[in-house]
Amino acid sequence: MTTTSPAAHVSADVAGRPGTIRNRVLWSLQILLGLFFVIASGGPKLVMPNALADNAPENLTIPFGLLIFIGVVEVAGGIGLLVPRVSAFAAVGLSVLTVLAAGTQAFIADKPVMAIFPLVLAAIFAWIAYERRAGVTALRDSLSR
Repeated sequence: MTTTSPAAHVSADVAGRPGTIRNRVLWSLQILLGLFFVIASGGPKLVMPNALADNAPENLTIPFGLLIFIGVVEVAGGIGLLVPRVSAFAAVGLSVLTVLAAGTQAFIADKPVMAIFPLVLAAIFAWIAYERRAGVTALRDSLSR
């Protein structure tokens, strides 16, 4: 027989309420990272892909279509972070994307030091996805009706 303390239920309940510090930190991160991916990361790949492709180092030439695809995924993920019902899905997608970016930096571009930033982002996105997992079940339940 297992028993749980009432404090465990209270802390779990408090963590899910909209006004908690954790929720405010999550939304602050989601807004900041969402805007970063829309404006600074994915946006330039869609607005000026030729300039980015021309300025790429010799050992990091990627196909033009892949550059556009990455830009679309980054913009969609950034927008998705700002939408409560799909923020967990967007965080999972961006986490995978940033792990792949870290692998590209470490192994293809041969600059493993540059892989640290995408790996930190991947960890942050994994945390956001974990904390927003209730949105996944709510979306599943609404679609199954």
